[in-house]
Amino acid sequence: MKDRFAAILIRKEGDAQIAEDARLSLSDLMEGDVVVAVSHSTVNYKDGLALSGRAPIVRKFPMIPGIDLAGRVETSAHPDFKPGDPVVLNGYGLSETHYGGYAEYARVKGEWLVKLPPAISPADAMAIGTAGYTAMLAMLALEDARVTPGKGKVVVTGAAGGVGSVAIAILAKLGYTVVASTGRTEEEPYLKSLGAAEIIPRTELSAEPRMLGKERWAGAVDSVGSKTLANVIASLSYGGAVAACGLAGGLDLPTSVAPFILRGVSLLGIDSVQCPMPRRLEAWQRLATDLDMKKLSTMTHTIKLSGVRKAADDILAGRVRGRLVVEIP
Repeated sequence: MKDRFAAILIRKEGDAQIAEDARLSLSDLMEGDVVVAVSHSTVNYKDGLALSGRAPIVRKFPMIPGIDLAGRVETSAHPDFKPGDPVVLNGYGLSETHYGGYAEYARVKGEWLVKLPPAISPADAMAIGTAGYTAMLAMLALEDARVTPGKGKVVVTGAAGGVGSVAIAILAKLGYTVVASTGRTEEEPYLKSLGAAEIIPRTELSAEPRMLGKERWAGAVDSVGSKTLANVIASLSYGGAVAACGLAGGLDLPTSVAPFILRGVSLLGIDSVQCPMPRRLEAWQRLATDLDMKKLSTMTHTIKLSGVRKAADDILAGRVRGRLVVEIP
C-alpha cells in the first residue's frame, strides 16, 4: 500500500468549483471498514455535472469525484469481505457526500460493496458502470411490469449514451425488438451492431407533447426526461411501461394523466444511488448472464485518470458514445 497516492480533488473557491490533481494519504480518506485498491472507475453524465459544477452534485468539500469504482479489497474489518476480493461500488453518495472513485484508494462501508460475479472483471464492471447497472435496473422494472418481447417494440432514448447502449444490448439479447432514438443518426451502424432493429431521430420525440399519441411502444427506457419522456408516455400501448432513469433533456415532465387513466400505462422510476442491496445483487447477477461482453467491449473506450476532466466536458456536450472506463494508475 502506498504512503501517498494520486487522486482528483474538487475544492470550492467562492462560488466556483475547482477540480485538480492531488496526492493524498490513507489518513485523508473518509471513514469506512473496507479499503479498496481502486483499479478502474468510469465517467458518467452525473460525473460530468459534478466535475463541471453545472449541477449541485457535490455537497461536501473537498471531494474526490467519481460515482463508480471497482478494484480489489486491500484491507477489511467487514465480515463479508477479505483482501483480494474483486468488488464494485455504485452510488451511496460517492462524489456527493463520500469520496469517490477518482483515486488509487477508497475507504468505504462494506455494506455498500458488491462482490463481483466471476464472469465480470473490475474493468468490465466499470465498462458497465452506473450507466449499465441502471440499464439493468430498468430492464428488471420492465419485466416486473410484464413488458415481454411478444407485447411489442421497446424504444430506448438517448440511445448512443451509456445507459442507452447497454439497454439496447440487454434488450436485444433477451429477444426484444428495440427502437433506438438518438440525436446522432450517424451512429446507426453502431446502434444496429448492439441489436437495435430500427433507428429514429431524436426530433421525432422532442416536439411539443400531445396528451395522447398513436400507440407505438410496449415499453421504453428513457434517460432524457422532459418532452422526450412525455412523448414516450403518450405513445405507449395499452398496459405499457417506461422506465425513467435520466434527465439529460431536463427535469420537467410536461404530460397529462390521460395515458395513465385511458391506457393504464406505468411510469417506473429508476434510482441507482440508494437501490436496496438485494436488487443490486440481482442486477449484477443478471448483467453477468444477460449482457454480451463482446458487445460491451465495442461500446467502451478506456482513458487515463489524467483525461477525466476533458471527458467530463465531452460527455456533457454529447460527444461521448457508449462507455468511458478510467484506468487508475
